Amino acid sequence: MSFERMRKPVKPVGKRRAPGRGRYIPRKKVCTFCVNKVHTIDYKDVALLHRFISDRGRIEPRRKTGVCAKHQRVLSVALKRARHIALLPYTAEHIRQSGGYGAKELNLKVAPKEEIPKEATPDETSPEESTE
Repeated sequence: MSFERMRKPVKPVGKRRAPGRGRYIPRKKVCTFCVNKVHTIDYKDVALLHRFISDRGRIEPRRKTGVCAKHQRVLSVALKRARHIALLPYTAEHIRQSGGYGAKELNLKVAPKEEIPKEATPDETSPEESTE
């Protein structure tokens, strides 16, 4: 038996693309505050701050918004201040109306407990009834 048959086939070195397709090059996100040379972020500017909050009311991460680390720290403080004085919501409107996650599926209603009269409980006996 020859060694030529036992060798594995050699794969091509580079990946082959379909002809006519371009290469996807992601654009680097640029901090909007650094471009505009903003030093302080005002917590009262709700229109600006609303861009950095998700539909659920959470603070968007840096990788999504493109804000640098320095401005992300200042931005999170401004968002928390705006929430504290009720300029921005803590949660989304549809969560506040439904009562939270999964409240409609649970649909639990607690019935009022019936009070059992004292004399109807079998474990308690009065001193007059005990005959020993």
